[in-house]
Amino acid sequence: MIIDKRDICALLDAIGRDEQVYVPGSVAGVTQFVEHEPGVEPLLDVRTTKVPPKELLFPKAERLYRWKTHEGHLSIEQADVASRPFTVFGMRPCDVASVERLDQVFLTKGYVDEFYQARRQAATLVALACERTDPTCFCDSMGGSPTRAPGADVVLRDRGDSYRAQAQTERGQRALDAWRAAAPDAVRDDEPGEAPDAGDDARVTCSLTVDMDGVAQAMPGLYESPMWDDIADTCVTCGTCTFVCPTCYCFDISQDTRAAEGSRYRCWDSCMFVTYTQMAGGHNPRADKAPRVRQRFMHKLSYFFDRYGENLCVGCGRCIADCPAGVDITRVIDRVGAEAAAMRGEVAVDG
Repeated sequence: MIIDKRDICALLDAIGRDEQVYVPGSVAGVTQFVEHEPGVEPLLDVRTTKVPPKELLFPKAERLYRWKTHEGHLSIEQADVASRPFTVFGMRPCDVASVERLDQVFLTKGYVDEFYQARRQAATLVALACERTDPTCFCDSMGGSPTRAPGADVVLRDRGDSYRAQAQTERGQRALDAWRAAAPDAVRDDEPGEAPDAGDDARVTCSLTVDMDGVAQAMPGLYESPMWDDIADTCVTCGTCTFVCPTCYCFDISQDTRAAEGSRYRCWDSCMFVTYTQMAGGHNPRADKAPRVRQRFMHKLSYFFDRYGENLCVGCGRCIADCPAGVDITRVIDRVGAEAAAMRGEVAVDG
């Protein structure tokens, strides 16, 4: 299916008549996914929004249940987990890969999060392959690709004055059929005889690269390395890296009590905050910065790999671009590789 760029808004308006549509946009100068409004041009040229689309599946705050007491009796009402169908239009491949990571956390290993599952089943993911990359992108070093998004329902590829849309799932094919019916003037069929475009990884690559070979296996041996103190000296533990990360999923459970009733909800938290591991009795196993910094990188690059067989980092580069202290995960990866090699007696660590 071919979509002329001048008809994108007409298509989004048509989709929006039946379901919510989220597109890259800007709020107070911050690029993020916003609900599409008729006539508003989406920012599809933005390669990586400052805020990832994670919130659409895993909200910053959501109520889990309400409770109340009356004459000594307690009643509990779980929050409604139902979710209306919605489309996320214009996700970059790294963000699609991040959803696959969240799926592992919330839907596998014998535990299903009903709240996440409801949104995930309601979502149609429309990816937009990258025609170029930002200086902080390194997705192809983390097993991804700027041009391929196998976890998306539909993939869009830029053809200059148009996009070519290809379905990758049954949900994606249903979406294309619905688009054709809802906006016949905005879409047209492929040219006869034109072969499907599977993407060209050789044509679009990231200039920033890291070598992940053996990193996950080497990190446990560096648990007591002084490198974590060095990194912690720079880190200000502001939590920016975790909040702009599309795969961080730490949360806290809080309670709002009003007289004889209240509610419990969960909200995003960060392993960078000193109170994250604060226990009821006052003990805190990560009261100092270095253990918290170490935990973040261990989880991203080793613990998650051990559990799910892939890295939690998808190489989007947001944490590099937005860290106020200049902490760079690719430099940490390089240092892990150098430290591990030094432990094996292969090379000397520089600094």
